[in-house]
Amino acid sequence: MGALVSFQNVGQARWMDRRYDKLAEEGYKHNVVAYRCIRIIAHGAAGVPWLLYNAAGKEIEEHPLLDLLQRPNPQQAGAALFETFYSFYLISGNSYLEAVTAGGAPSELWPLRPDRMKIIPGPKGQPAAYDYMAGGQTYRFPVDAARGVSPVLHWKTFHPLDDWYGMSPIEVAAYAIDQHNAAGAWNQALLQNSARPSGALVYAPKEGPANLNDEQFKRLKRQVDEQYGGAANAGRPMLLDGGLDWKEMSLSPKDMDFLNTKLQSARDVCAAFGVPPMLVGVLGDATYANFKEARLALWEDTIMPFLDGGTDALNQWLVPAFGEGLRLDYDDDAISALGPRREELWARMQAAQFLTTNEKREALGYEPVDGGDDVLVSATMIPLGMEPEDEEPPAVPANPDEASELAYGPKLVKLKR
Repeated sequence: MGALVSFQNVGQARWMDRRYDKLAEEGYKHNVVAYRCIRIIAHGAAGVPWLLYNAAGKEIEEHPLLDLLQRPNPQQAGAALFETFYSFYLISGNSYLEAVTAGGAPSELWPLRPDRMKIIPGPKGQPAAYDYMAGGQTYRFPVDAARGVSPVLHWKTFHPLDDWYGMSPIEVAAYAIDQHNAAGAWNQALLQNSARPSGALVYAPKEGPANLNDEQFKRLKRQVDEQYGGAANAGRPMLLDGGLDWKEMSLSPKDMDFLNTKLQSARDVCAAFGVPPMLVGVLGDATYANFKEARLALWEDTIMPFLDGGTDALNQWLVPAFGEGLRLDYDDDAISALGPRREELWARMQAAQFLTTNEKREALGYEPVDGGDDVLVSATMIPLGMEPEDEEPPAVPANPDEASELAYGPKLVKLKR
């Protein structure tokens, strides 16, 4: 009878549960790439100032709504509240705000944890109420069935299989996050256990039957599972009984190339959040020529659409409580990463000689000025093909203004439309 070979195989893959606590634990607390992506988006979006406009499109510089957004509650400043609000959205796909009202417009805003909120479905496909569980008690926030108004704002992502809750970006990147975390845990275990690879146990005694009895087989299997299986025991040296021989069979860590696996998983996580990998320190990614281009792409492709969605939600839920015709927006001129785009736009407007000054100002978002409705062109411009007339060299002018024009070039003249 031949020798008995006992294989130690890799078990079935187990992925994180799609519960909020698991998403937050594995995705935000234990994965540096997902954590950094969420921080970049939420922190950047929360730092953009708010703007308020009336029905005529004129900016309002002082208003109770702006004061509320600046100081939403006694425990948080505006940027801190919105960073929490945005982070909940990125972690769970759902984010909630509670408006505290005392007989008028809202006076306080509070973020609510998504895992404590429960939607009570209504008969017509709309929420009938929101139940929030905290401190061993349940607080119910009713929804006005006629107007659809509630003291709670529910901002959610699109979910193709759920009518009530959104889908978390971490859920999309769950496999990549699990692989990234597992690769890190495995590498750490290898470093702690001398980085020795696994193989097969061959039972080949010098005398007697070449097979294990049931008790020996169960004991050996239990020993392998408990003492040598899993990432925590990776590479631990085996203590073998007589007749057992160790045959190395698996690929070495170099062959498995854990580093490239981690890098690819990190890129997948970045792709789920829309963050250029080079901004979170992922090596080997040269999609963008430099850091400035990567930041510009992050804001234009990810953070600004993200802000647009949050602003629309506030305009629908919060702004009408402060009066008709108001519109909330964010100040994109305060975003330093958009500087190259603004410089390019200003250069194009400055080169457009067929536009008036006020038309250029309107295109850039500025108010018109007096005398800005004329087209300005250079006095030296002549039609193509026209031959200049022979003229005598100009005499040295006695007038200082004329001398200045000779020194610094011709003045701009106005052409009436």
